[in-house]
Amino acid sequence: MAEVSCSRVIRARPQEVWALLADFGAAAGWADGVDHCSLLRHTADSPGVGTARRVQVGRDTFVETITDFQVGRVLAYDIAGLPPSVSANNRWTLHPDSTTTTAVTLTSTVRASHGPLRRVGERVLAGIMARRSRALLASLATASEGVPV
Repeated sequence: MAEVSCSRVIRARPQEVWALLADFGAAAGWADGVDHCSLLRHTADSPGVGTARRVQVGRDTFVETITDFQVGRVLAYDIAGLPPSVSANNRWTLHPDSTTTTAVTLTSTVRASHGPLRRVGERVLAGIMARRSRALLASLATASEGVPV
């Protein structure tokens, strides 16, 4: 297993940042690189654990299913659509830094189930996810900071 975390302080109140993340089917509206996003499965507490979305990034399609949802604090989801021997998860964590700023951490976990180069493959994929995480954090900051404080 390989894990990588990226963090950023966003000049927006936690509720503004959370509103963007919790609108689970609308990531294409703020996340650079996401061409299309739509909900596939709703839950009784939608969004909540079990809610799933389809994400189109270029020619790649992923299905992301919420595994942890703590209002205003944590959003975690599994990512399907990777090679069959690989699983991945993203976990967004919000920490109010002040009344007008929010520290956001995006942690990505990658697991390869088998193969002689499993550990190397996990690290390579974690590096790719780290670059994508930094871009997602920048997009989230741009969208959140546009909200009047």
